[in-house]
Amino acid sequence: MKKVNIILFLLLAVATISAQTFVSDVSKRGTTAAPFLNISQGARATAMGSAFVAVADDPSAIFWNPAGIARIEGGSVMFDHTNWIADINYNYMAASYNLGSYGAIGVSFLSSAIPDMPVRTIYNPEGTGETFGVTDAMFSVAYAINLTDNFAIGFNPKFVMQQIWRTSATAVAIDMGVIYRTPFDGIILAMSIANFGTKMKLDGTSTLVLYDPDPNSTGNNGQIPANLSTDQWELPLNFRVGLSYEPLKSEMHRLLVAVDALHPANDYESVNAGFEYTFNDMFSVRGGYKSLFLKQSEESYTFGFGVKQLLMGNVGIKIDYSYSDFGRLKNTQQFSVSVLF
Repeated sequence: MKKVNIILFLLLAVATISAQTFVSDVSKRGTTAAPFLNISQGARATAMGSAFVAVADDPSAIFWNPAGIARIEGGSVMFDHTNWIADINYNYMAASYNLGSYGAIGVSFLSSAIPDMPVRTIYNPEGTGETFGVTDAMFSVAYAINLTDNFAIGFNPKFVMQQIWRTSATAVAIDMGVIYRTPFDGIILAMSIANFGTKMKLDGTSTLVLYDPDPNSTGNNGQIPANLSTDQWELPLNFRVGLSYEPLKSEMHRLLVAVDALHPANDYESVNAGFEYTFNDMFSVRGGYKSLFLKQSEESYTFGFGVKQLLMGNVGIKIDYSYSDFGRLKNTQQFSVSVLF
């Protein structure tokens, strides 16, 4: 318990220091790099209003709370596809394997699928004939361990990359999380810190320009190679605290409710809430509401469903779907397929 208390104190200290760096009455929307790191992963979690930090019991736990993979028995793999706004798609893969008393390991990979776009300039608004691409990508390796029967801790170091045309930026970061099974029956308390890492700065051949230091003179070199200076941007640091509770749990029926409080670096605070009802450990329906108390948010209600089927012995397959309302931006949809073994 002394180790648990020390770890909790350290995590709370990091969270407090991090929170103090971005508490402000001024909105910071759009002021961080790699915003794709905030997109909810896993159709099940998204359908529950993204209130998942204290649930975190499938491979998407690597995204929500890496401590959760210590609660997953055996091995599991998840493939998730997100139909995001503006015809942008994201593909996410996560896998975990339990090593028993040695803890659990996991890996995850996230990448974008954005069609090439024409290069347009002031002088060629219809296009120059060239095209450019945009890429978002993230790769991580997670580790978690149960320090006691009721307390788990996890870490998820990650590598982040963004690329647009001939420029790119990279960063390294880490997610940290804890899960505590409280003495109150069915209540779990958890928290996580996501994207604590280095800054990102775009650099590449697209920043090379020809500069004329004195355009009013004809006797100087007006074709001097120069580099445009780009700023460094923080990653979207996010601190989550969550509670989950099972008011109903039997062989045929199971009801799970969850609430998350979010403190992001690039927005105001908000609350996510959701539920999951499961019948016979086979069919699930889910619903939730995202960004409660967040002014001018386009996100609101979510819903979805899932099916689980055992195939051979202990090998099972899960298929999940989620729908999220996005107001004037219409909606986003996610599909997940998981294999349990």
